Amino acid sequence: MTNPPPVDDDRGCLRLVLAVPLTLLTLIAAYFCWTALTISPSGSWDDDAYAGIVLSCVLTIASAAAAVALWLVPSVRRVTPWWWILPALLLASVAAVRWAVGG
Repeated sequence: MTNPPPVDDDRGCLRLVLAVPLTLLTLIAAYFCWTALTISPSGSWDDDAYAGIVLSCVLTIASAAAAVALWLVPSVRRVTPWWWILPALLLASVAAVRWAVGG
C-alpha cells in the first residue's frame, strides 16, 4: 500500500508556473520605467515628450499593480514569498516619482 503524497509536494512546480506571469509583468514594468526615465523633453514646449513620460509612468504603475494583484491571490501568496513582489513595487515607486517630478 502506498501513502498519498504530501499536500505541499507540488510547491516547486507551482512556484515555477506562477513565476512566469509575475516575471513578465515585472519586466513590462521595468521596460516602461526605463522609457519614462530616458525620455527627455527638448524644452518646455515639448508636449509630446511630457505625454510620453506620463504614459510610460502610467503603464509602469499599471503593470506593477497587476503583478501585486496577482500576488495578493491567496493561493499565489501561499507559494511565493513576499519579496517576489518587491521589484514591481520599487519600479512603481520610481515611476510615481518620475511622474510627479518630470511628467
